[in-house]
Amino acid sequence: MKTLVVDHPLVAHKLTTLRDVRTDSPTFRRLADELVTLLAYEATRDVRVVDATVDTPLAPAHGVRLARPAPLVVPILRAGLGMLDGMTRLLPTAEVGFLGMIRDESTLKAQTYATRLPEDLSGRQCYVLDPMLATGGTLAAAIHFLFDRGAEDVTAICLLAAPEGIARMDDEFKGSDKPIRVVTAALDERLNDQGYIVPGLGDAGDRLYGVV
Repeated sequence: MKTLVVDHPLVAHKLTTLRDVRTDSPTFRRLADELVTLLAYEATRDVRVVDATVDTPLAPAHGVRLARPAPLVVPILRAGLGMLDGMTRLLPTAEVGFLGMIRDESTLKAQTYATRLPEDLSGRQCYVLDPMLATGGTLAAAIHFLFDRGAEDVTAICLLAAPEGIARMDDEFKGSDKPIRVVTAALDERLNDQGYIVPGLGDAGDRLYGVV
């Protein structure tokens, strides 16, 4: 597994405001959207393309187009929805699937409660959207789910990650022969006793959509 912490002043600037407890939900949603687009630029560096030739007003030009099948973007509900527009802005031709997963707060294990994905993901590049890589349980379960359906490789885009989550992912997929990448805006200090990232930014779902 490869981990990329995106080192860019605009990423750091937007993340700082996301962390601020005074940032309201509308501003949080807008900044998360903008930050995801910046992260997605790095996350799609290995997106598959094919050669293509087009006619300009002056002469033929050689370039590339995205390969088929189209990339699949998979937000993990509910907080991952707050990252979807920022991702599809960069990849408008991508298809979108949904994976509903929730963490049991007593065991910290992920449970799947809803899926809306193709049954066969053979040959697909998948981009998983999950704001917080904390314990790593939810993201690991999601990636296993995609690989079980035949996904070719998976890139996870996270606003924040904890060292414990990265270590869990490394251990979970150390024997995998499929490409796995994690792209994040920052690697924070640690997890607290409740499994939240410190210093983090709080509960991403609550800050995006309110407490429900």
